Amino acid sequence: MSLKFLAIGECMVEMAPTGEGTYAMGFAGDTLNTAWYARKCLPADWTVGYYTAVGRDQVSEDMLSFLKGSDLETSTIQKRDDRTVGLYMIQLKDGERSFAYWRSQSAARLLAADQDVLASALKGAGLIYFSGITLAILPPDDRKAFLDGLRAARKAGAKTAFDPNLRPRLWEDADTMRASVTEAAGCCDFLMPSFEDELAHFGDATPDDSANRYLAAGAGMVVVKNGPEQVVCAGAGSRQAFQPAPVSKIVDTTAAGDSFNAAFLAKYLSGGDVAESVDAGANLAGNVIQHRGALVACLEPALRGETVIRL
Repeated sequence: MSLKFLAIGECMVEMAPTGEGTYAMGFAGDTLNTAWYARKCLPADWTVGYYTAVGRDQVSEDMLSFLKGSDLETSTIQKRDDRTVGLYMIQLKDGERSFAYWRSQSAARLLAADQDVLASALKGAGLIYFSGITLAILPPDDRKAFLDGLRAARKAGAKTAFDPNLRPRLWEDADTMRASVTEAAGCCDFLMPSFEDELAHFGDATPDDSANRYLAAGAGMVVVKNGPEQVVCAGAGSRQAFQPAPVSKIVDTTAAGDSFNAAFLAKYLSGGDVAESVDAGANLAGNVIQHRGALVACLEPALRGETVIRL
């Protein structure tokens, strides 16, 4: 297996609150957050890449500089003359966040428009990570092409990881969202949903129900996150539940799930068992939510070690 972790999606300009009426500009997005933390967590012999599309304007160049400065491999990122990057603003209340978005014409919406470019970006990846937002921003035909590209990459030996990250406002309608996420689950070796989303949009009564539904759709391992409650990990013939340590001071829950996914996958890909991987994910997420913003630069790398692949 190739030692390349490739995340695919939309990186955006982030405006994060720093005080009453003040904001700091940065770059973030769900899959970018996971790639950023994966680079912190994976051993040095892994490459962590990011694939998206950007414009040719100054803010796009600044974004590429940020990605490169974060030690992310960016050679496959598309540059387009006709688009730029999206922007979002975080709004906080009692540690919980909401967002305002300006992204309808972002270049990332065309990341799968050219199937040859997409295939070239996927080539050589050991693990391909994407989310429901990756799917939601794509036009229907490009969404199909993207999933076809994932299937071809898996046939060539890649593994895939998927966080459904259900955001109905990005989709044509709720039925399309549910159908597309279910189809994507069948393309995945790791499926990493948040139970709050699954309860709201699929009507699952328990995390076990979410795990069962995604296993039936064809997912390999399902890791159901549930805030401070138990994490349920289910696969063929096995099921375990783990209780994360409590976090007393929650400042900003932005990127909690994204960072959990990064540390879980990094630990598992480096030879950790499921319990160790859940512990790594919960520990990193617990640290992240005690700080403002999606990317917490003051946190030390959570995982380092020898590469022992077990998939």
